[in-house]
Amino acid sequence: MSDIIPSPNIWDTPDVYEVENRGVDRDDVIGTAMREVLDWADRDVIDIGCGTGYHLPMFAATARSVLGIEPHPPLAVLAAQRVSDLPNCSVREDGAASIGVPDASFDVAHARWAYFFGPGAEPGLAELYRVMRPGGAAFVIDNDASRSTFGSWFRRALPTYDPRAVERFWTRQGWSRERLDIRWDFDTREEFESVVRIEFAPDHADLILAEHPEATGVDYAVNLWWRRY
Repeated sequence: MSDIIPSPNIWDTPDVYEVENRGVDRDDVIGTAMREVLDWADRDVIDIGCGTGYHLPMFAATARSVLGIEPHPPLAVLAAQRVSDLPNCSVREDGAASIGVPDASFDVAHARWAYFFGPGAEPGLAELYRVMRPGGAAFVIDNDASRSTFGSWFRRALPTYDPRAVERFWTRQGWSRERLDIRWDFDTREEFESVVRIEFAPDHADLILAEHPEATGVDYAVNLWWRRY
């Protein structure tokens, strides 16, 4: 899968990314908003770019079946280990643009900070359309870089990133958006610093930590993109 773009945060430091997962959206704002569009209870779910499988147990608690797909072999192994005792959950080592399942296999698709960041996602979206059932819904969660403290860090670190171009892309593809305000909170300053350092290059991380010398968390804006099929 030579077209897979490495993810430096989770690929290189899955242990720290696990800390980050625990600190993102502890109030489950994202999950609540997803359920308002389509609840995954008693449905078949696919988690695209599932990483170490952090969200798979959440879906498996009420879904009929859950499949996590992950292109990076070490992460796919960790995800499979995480769900080894969940009979309705499995993991495949696949990329988003080539999922080895039959057409119309899923009712709900979830991609959180994974493959889908607007332009360039067309092959993955084409595959998504293939595997979704009529009446189903797909969800993509990404950063809203136009606002929030975290968004300001994101814009400074990636000055070429154009939030409006991303918005235009999803709108052209027929997706809807809900802007969500969540939190990025950690139990200790040490956890906060470790997560900042896997999300940002050293110079940007140093600047963030100097600007927020006492912080263990900040406000964080995300986009929930969704489409019904």
